[in-house]
Amino acid sequence: MQTTLLIIAALTAVVFLVLLVYFITRWQFENRFHRWQESKLQLWQMEKERTQREAISQSRAVLGGKFTEQLAPYLPEFKYDPTEARFIGSPIDLIVFPGLASDDPQEIVILEIKTGKNCQLTQRERKIRQLIENGMVRWELIERP
Repeated sequence: MQTTLLIIAALTAVVFLVLLVYFITRWQFENRFHRWQESKLQLWQMEKERTQREAISQSRAVLGGKFTEQLAPYLPEFKYDPTEARFIGSPIDLIVFPGLASDDPQEIVILEIKTGKNCQLTQRERKIRQLIENGMVRWELIERP
């Protein structure tokens, strides 16, 4: 009888210890998981704020560039008569017809305006420049009766 009680007590102690180890391990894991989750959430929040700041900054730069493109004919460094410039916007910014104001155009100038630190032509703009330099420009007339 004593042996049976001893075995039951031992089994109870083992079950108790197993449950104790299980709950302690689970508690430690959950704590570690919550700390990890909080750190990832904090990192995500910082990344989100950084991305928002970059988006706002880039948007301001684009808007400033578009404003400058349209304002360019009225800036002091613009070497043509502003009344002879026509804003296109895309894929090129301006077409200038020097001499147009006096009804004697002398040439056609295709003008691209770049602002900011990273002033590079896009692939499309480089292709257009190459077409112009290669003389791949022509005149067409559409007449409707």
